[in-house]
Amino acid sequence: MTSEKLRYDNRVVVITGAGGGLGKAYSLFFASRGAKVVVNDLGSGLKGEGSSAGAADLVVDEIKQAGGTAVADYHNVVVEGEKIVETAVKAFGRIDVIINNAGILRDKSFKSMTDKDWDDVLNVHLNGAYRITKAAWPIMRAQKFGRIIMTASAAGIYGNFGQANYAAAKQALIGFSNSLALEGAKYNITSNAIAPLAASRMTATVMPQEMLEALKPEFIAPLVGYLTHENTKQTGGLFEIGAGTITAHRWEATQGVVFKPDASFTPGAVKARFDEIDSFDSASVYYPASMKENDWLGKLEEAKHLTSNRAGENLRFDGKVVLVTGAGNGLGRAYALMFARAGAKVVVNDLAVIEKDGRKVRAADLVVGEIKSAGGAAVANHDSVEDGDKLVQTAIDNFGRIDVVVNNAGILRDKSFIKVTPQEWDLVYRVHLRGTYKVSKAAWPHFVKQKSGAIINTNSSVGIFGNFGQTNYASAKAGIQGLTNTLAIEGAKYGIRANAVAPNAGTAMTATIMPAEIVEMLKPEYVAPLVGYLAHESTPHTSKLFQVGSCWVSEIRRQRSGGVAFSLKRELTPEDIAKRWTDIVNFNDGRAHFVPNTRQSSTELMQNAMSGGSENEAEEEKVDIAGAYAAKSKPQPFDYTKRDVVLYALGIGASHHDLPLVYENNDAFQTFPTFAVIPAFHTRMDLTSFLPSFNPMMLLHGEQFVEVHRPIPTEGQLLCTTQIVDIQDKGKGLTATGRLTMIDKDGNVIAVSESTSFIRGLGGFSKKPGFAPVKSLERPTAATAANIIPKRAPDAVYSQKTSEEQAAVYRLAGDYNPLHIDPEMSKMGGFKVPILHGLCTFGHAARHVVKIASAGADASRLKSVKARFSAPVLPGETLETSVWADKTSSNRVLFQVRVVERDVIAISNAAAEFTAPVVINANPKL
Repeated sequence: MTSEKLRYDNRVVVITGAGGGLGKAYSLFFASRGAKVVVNDLGSGLKGEGSSAGAADLVVDEIKQAGGTAVADYHNVVVEGEKIVETAVKAFGRIDVIINNAGILRDKSFKSMTDKDWDDVLNVHLNGAYRITKAAWPIMRAQKFGRIIMTASAAGIYGNFGQANYAAAKQALIGFSNSLALEGAKYNITSNAIAPLAASRMTATVMPQEMLEALKPEFIAPLVGYLTHENTKQTGGLFEIGAGTITAHRWEATQGVVFKPDASFTPGAVKARFDEIDSFDSASVYYPASMKENDWLGKLEEAKHLTSNRAGENLRFDGKVVLVTGAGNGLGRAYALMFARAGAKVVVNDLAVIEKDGRKVRAADLVVGEIKSAGGAAVANHDSVEDGDKLVQTAIDNFGRIDVVVNNAGILRDKSFIKVTPQEWDLVYRVHLRGTYKVSKAAWPHFVKQKSGAIINTNSSVGIFGNFGQTNYASAKAGIQGLTNTLAIEGAKYGIRANAVAPNAGTAMTATIMPAEIVEMLKPEYVAPLVGYLAHESTPHTSKLFQVGSCWVSEIRRQRSGGVAFSLKRELTPEDIAKRWTDIVNFNDGRAHFVPNTRQSSTELMQNAMSGGSENEAEEEKVDIAGAYAAKSKPQPFDYTKRDVVLYALGIGASHHDLPLVYENNDAFQTFPTFAVIPAFHTRMDLTSFLPSFNPMMLLHGEQFVEVHRPIPTEGQLLCTTQIVDIQDKGKGLTATGRLTMIDKDGNVIAVSESTSFIRGLGGFSKKPGFAPVKSLERPTAATAANIIPKRAPDAVYSQKTSEEQAAVYRLAGDYNPLHIDPEMSKMGGFKVPILHGLCTFGHAARHVVKIASAGADASRLKSVKARFSAPVLPGETLETSVWADKTSSNRVLFQVRVVERDVIAISNAAAEFTAPVVINANPKL
C-alpha cells in the first residue's frame, strides 16, 4: 500500500443510514477525498418511527459547502434497496462502494420481545442489506470492481442482554459478508464486516456523554476508508474497532475428540471426554479459515480404527419433554430416536410429506411410529416452525411441559448470489433464523417458569465460514449463533442454557449437494450424542459452538488479535492504518486472545482511551497554563425556578422534615448553598483549548469547593462565567481546577463553585525542556486548605440512609449521566450497579454538617464547604458524617463521610466554614 494519500476520485459510494452518527462521518470522509456520495437516510428516529428528508439533506449540504459532490436519497432499505442503487446510477453512472450502515434498535428482554420487534430489526439490518447489495451486485460484477462493508456489532459477536433480535441480525451480516467475499473474489469485489464501538444515534441513548466524546465516529471512518480503497485486497474479514483501537478476528478451534462409531458412542461418552473437547490449550488448537480445512472423511477413517469408547454415564431423560424440529428425517430423526431411547417424551415436528410404499405419508408420523414401536412416547406435529407457539403447545397439550428444544428444521435454496431471488432469500431466512426465534420464543416462558430448559440450535460450517452459492443459508445460520449467544446470557439466571452445533452429516438437505456414498458415511447418528449431552440437565455449559460429524467433536470460538491502539490525540487516517495493517491482523505476537463477552470487549477497547493512545505523537501538544489562566468565558445565563430548588433539595436527601428546603410557601424557604454546583451542568468550561487532547473518561472528579457570597435566590437568572484557575503537574497526570462564578443581574457575586479534576496521562509536562512555571490565580484560602482530620473522636456524628431511588431523583437536578441510572452503563464504567453522583453525596454531607454545626440548623449561615471524593456510594447505603470542631477557628468544622455498610470513606479532607461561630449539636434531629 502506498504511503500517498488514499483518494476515491470518480468512485461512487452509497452509505445507508447516513443522516447522522457513523453514516454521516463516512459520508464526510469519502466526500473529502474525492468520492461522489449517495447519502441515504429515511430520516426516521432511532426506533424507526416517522420519516423526514431533512437528515440526508443536511449532510449533502455540508458536503457541497466543503466543495464535495453528493446527492440525497430517502428510500427505505427494507423495501426499496433497488431504488437506492438506482439513485447512484442515475446521478453518477455507476456504484463502487456500499456501506450497509442503516439500523434501528428494539431492545427488550427475550420474554418481552414481540414478533414486530424481531421483524423490524431483522428487516432493516439484514434484509435491507440484502436488498441493496443484491441490486448493486450485477453492476459491480460487470465493472469488475466493488467494495462492500457490513456493519456488525459486539452484540452480534458475543450476544447481549435485551438484544436477541439485534445480535441475530448483526451476526447474520457477518455470515452474509463471508459468503459475498468468496463469490466476489474473481470479480475484484471484496466484502468485510466491522463491529464499531462508536457514538451514534443508537448508542447516544445508552452511553454517558463523556464516553460518547471518546468514541467519535471519526475514529471509525478511516478503517472503512482503508477497507474500501481500490488498492486494498483484504476480504472476508471481521474487525472490531473503538476508541482508536483496531483489532481483527479469526476462528480458533480445539483439536477435539474422535469417537469410535459403535453403540458406546453415547451422550455419556461425550461427557466423559468433554474436558478434551473443550480444551483450548495452545498445543490443542488450530485456526480454520474455511470449511474445507476440516478433513471429515479422514476423521471418520480414524474413528473406524479406534477401540470402544470410554464408558460414560447413562444420561437419561425420564420425565423430560423434548421438542425436535425438522425431525422427519436425517439429523432430526436421529435426535428424536436418541432422546426417546433415553426415556424422553418427544414431539416430532416436520411438515414434510413423503412417498412410502406407493402412498404419501407424513415424515413425522413415521418417526413417531418408530419410537412407539420401540416402547417410547412421542407425538407428531406438522406445523411450520414459523408457528412456533403451535409446536410448543403440542408438547404442553400432550405431555404437560417442555424441557428441551432442538431447533433443527431447515431448507436449502443454493444459488450464486446474482441468481438468488428475494423469495429464495426470504424462505431460507424464515425457516432457519425466524423459525428458530419463533420456537425458542414460544418455549421461553415455560422455561422461565420452571427455572430450567435447554436449547440446542443448529448452525453450520457455512454459517461459520461462508460458502459460495449459499449467501442466504450462511446469513441465516450465522444469525442463529447471535441469537444463541444472547439466549445463553438472558437464560442464565433462570437455569436456561443455549448452545449451538455445526453438524456435518448426511441429511435431506445435504443429499442434494453431496455424493450418496459420502452422505452414507456421514451418518446423523454420529452427531446425535453431542446434542444429547448438551440437552442433559447435568450439563453446565452454555453459549458454546461445536463442530461435529464423522464421530468427531470440536469446540470453536472467535479469537481477537491484540491489534493496534492509535493515538486519540490526533486525527486517524487510512494511511495510518495502512502502515500498521500487518500489526492489526497479526495473531502471532502473543497478544491474540479469546474475548468472552461485550463487556470485556468494550473494556479492552476503551483501555486505549484510558491511556490516551499508544502511538508516539508526530507533534507533541503542550499544556498552555498561561493561556488557560488568561481565558475567561463570556457570561452564560442559567435560569431556574423554585421547582429546581426543591428538586435539588430532595436529591440531596431533604424531606418533609426540612420544610425550608422543600416547601416553597414556608416563611424560611431558601436555596441550599450547595445548589451552586448545578449551573456547571448547564454551562461550558473549555479545557481542551489549553491541554493536550485527552479522553473525557480519563477525567476523575477529585475535589469540590463552594463559597456563598450572598444567599442564592430561590428562582431567577444567574449569569455564569467560567475560568481555569489552577493546573498542577502530578506526575502520572495533572490536576485542573475550574471556577464557575455566579452573579446576579446587578453584578453582585452570589456564589463561586470550584471543581478540581485529575486527568490521567497528561502529567510530566513540568519536567520537559522549555517549561516556564506560571503562578496560579488567586484562590480562597478555604479552597486550598488541606483539612487534615483530627485523630480524636468526632464531636458529633449524623447518619442517614439514602434511598435506593436517590440517584434517580438527584439526576433531575441536571446531571443526567446514565452511569448513575443505567445498569448496563454502570457495568461499562466498572461498577456492578449504578452509583450515586459524587455531588449528591457532597450535598448530603453539607446538609448533615449544617444540622450539626449551624445554630438552628440554619443553612443560610453556611459560607463555604470543601470536600475530597474518596470512594463511590451506592444508592440505599448509609452515609455517616463525622464532624470535628476546628480548634483554630470558631467558625469552622472538619468532617468526613463513611459508608456504613462497607466501612469505606466516601468523602475525606473536608471542611465547612460558617458566618457565625459554630455551635456543635451532638444529637441533631432528623
